[in-house]
Parts: sequence; structure tokens; C-alpha cells
Amino acid sequence: MFFDRPASGERAVLVHLNLASEDEREDPREFEELVLSAGGDPVSFVMGQRQAPHPRTFVGKGKLQDILAEVQQHEAEIVMFNHALSPSQERNLERELKCRVLDRTGLILDIFAQRARTHEGKLQVELAQLQHASTRLVRGWTHLERQKGGIGLRGPGETQLETDRRLLRARIKSITGRLQKVRRQRDQGRRSRQRAEVPTIALVGYTNAGKSTLFNRLTTAEVYVADQLFATLDPTLRRLQLDEVGAVVLADTVGFIAHLPHKLVEAFKATLEETVSADLLLHVIDATAESREDNMAQVQAVLEEIGAGGIPQLQVFNKLDLLEQEPRIDYDASGRPERVWLSAATGAGCDLLLTAITSLVGEDMIEQELQLEPEQGRLRAALYQLGAVSAEQYGADGVSHLSVRLPRADWNRLLGQEAGPVA
Repeated sequence: MFFDRPASGERAVLVHLNLASEDEREDPREFEELVLSAGGDPVSFVMGQRQAPHPRTFVGKGKLQDILAEVQQHEAEIVMFNHALSPSQERNLERELKCRVLDRTGLILDIFAQRARTHEGKLQVELAQLQHASTRLVRGWTHLERQKGGIGLRGPGETQLETDRRLLRARIKSITGRLQKVRRQRDQGRRSRQRAEVPTIALVGYTNAGKSTLFNRLTTAEVYVADQLFATLDPTLRRLQLDEVGAVVLADTVGFIAHLPHKLVEAFKATLEETVSADLLLHVIDATAESREDNMAQVQAVLEEIGAGGIPQLQVFNKLDLLEQEPRIDYDASGRPERVWLSAATGAGCDLLLTAITSLVGEDMIEQELQLEPEQGRLRAALYQLGAVSAEQYGADGVSHLSVRLPRADWNRLLGQEAGPVA
């Protein structure tokens, strides 16, 4: 990975400013959770207010001295800002503070680098890191601006910095090509599911809302679960059997966060496409979070950005065991399930969730009583293969009387294939 991380937690000074020029402010508590999730050891939190960021150092001279005093007092190894810093601001701050400086985007990238487990996830993280680093190459390396010279070093006349940039561009191009191949493979898998008429249900939600715990509860999978931000990075797909509907595919996806860096959204397009192509989104919400409404709005904003805003949603309010409330389903005016209240940790209410999913996915289901002649055995076998037959009786004349329930798309496909009459 691009970042070198020490084995133990680094002592970190955290910086957060309330800027009058910002419409949406970052949450200081969430920032501290991000630092802890990255393995940092917050030793001090410097807060302040400004009308607008200082163009050179983001903070003013007085606040810069306060940060320097905290760094020296606690012997901090890194200063982290709960804001996006420009490359020049990072360089100037490092020069003044005599230690490493990391902004919010760099911190999230580092967490993603720790969490990536699959080959695809590692490629996506490396791409985002390289794109972020390409603007920061000159940081602390002014000697690289000189052209190479000396015995064995005379070459094409480009500076070391230009060489590094060229190598970065080549690596970015290589990773982009490999991710496009992964995207084509994912598209192939999605098309196969669509041809088989298997509905896809994607779990989405704010980071640490309990998506993976719920995923494991529903599918008996063993996805990594931890009480930390971005515990899940790589998407996981599992088949889930629903009564009266049949098989569906459940997808666990990466959690969203306020002001998710655009580079990450771009790099994780292949992963997020599982969400875009879903038939139903389960929006998992931490019912105990104080900023619950804001988190829901942030998730909706990311869904709109990736083109998934119009997909039907079922809200799942999780961690009900901490509120000591009873599980329930809330219905809208038309009688459709709108919200399910449950606890993924204890399993309470998960049966209600399956009922609600069955109701929503099964809205386009056909229920029919069929009479099939003996020569229509091929159609009968196809109905059994789809798991559509709920009851069957034989008449004295050899005619089969079937009660069937199946998706409308399967019904239309079978009718198109069947030459004889279906009563």
C-alpha cells in the first residue's frame, strides 16, 4: 500500500475549525472516531473558528502556535485536520509544525487501505491514493526539482519529479485498465442474474450502522464485523431464499460517510454499481445515533450522486436492543412496508424484515390455478424448477391441477415458450 503505517498507534493532534463560509460542517466526534478507526492515538483536540480558511496554512498564526505547542507538549507524530487541505497548505503546515500533516481525505484513504482485503478492493484503494498523491509529490522533496546528473545518472534531461509523475501516470493507467476488466466481469455476473430473473437486494447506509451484522444474520455468512467506521470495504454477495418469492441475491456494500471524497466515489464505481443495479435497497440506519437524520440525508445524497436515487427503498432502523423497544413494521398510506425496526445483534425483528422484503419483492407476483394436460409435462417441470408450485392434485383423467405463484417476468417467459393452451 501507498502509506507506511507504524505497528503501534501514532500520537495525533486533531484540528477542527468551524468555518462561517461552510454550509455543512464536519462532525468533530465522527472525526475522532475516524482517527481511532485508523489506529491513531488522539492526544489533543484543537478547535477554533474562522470566517474562511487561511490560504497559506488554513489556520491563523495564533492557532498555528497553539497547534505547535500541543505537538511539542505531547510529542505528537502527526497532526490531522478535519478538513480538505490543498497540497501547498499541507507542505506549509509540515514546515511550520515539523511533523506529518494529514487531511480528512488522506485519513479516509488510509482507513480504506487497512480494510481492503480482496484484489479488487486493493486496486480501488491504490487508484484513489495515487490520484490523491499525484498533486502532493513535491511535498518536502524540493531537491527532486533539479535535473538528474552525475556518473550513471545522466539521462533524458527530465527532473526526478517529472520521472515520478510519469511513473504515477503509468501506474494509474494500468490500475484503471484492470478495474475496467473487473467491471466487465461484474456486469457479466449481473446480466446472468437478470436473465435468471433473480432479484438483487443491496444493503446501504451510513458507516457503522450495522449492515454487515444484519447481512451475517440473514445469510449466515461470516463477513468481518467490528464497531468501527468502514469495517466493510469489499462487497459480498450471498443467495437468500425467501418463502413465496424464491431466491434473491443480497449484497453487502461499503458504508457511506458525510462528504465522501469524490476520488473514492470514482475509484469504487465498480463496487457501487452493485447498488445502482439493485431491485431494492435496504437503507440500514443506526436508530441510536444523535445525527440520525443527517446521516440519512448524507446516504441519500451519495445515492443520488451514483445514480441510485430512484431505486425503491426499505428503511431498516437497527440497534433497537439499545433503545429497549419492540420490533415492528411501519406501513405507508397504501399499505406498503416503509420501515422495519429491529436488532441485527440479537436477531429480534429479522423475521419482520423478511416479511417486508417478501411483500415488496413479491409485488409483481402472479398467482394462478392451472390445469395441465399430461403432454404438458415440460411446463410442469419448469414450474417445479422455479419453485412456483404450492399445491398439486391429479384428476381422474390425468389432468394436473396446480396452484402456482411466481414473478410476472417468469410467467410471461413460460407463456411464450408454451405452445399448448394453459387453463
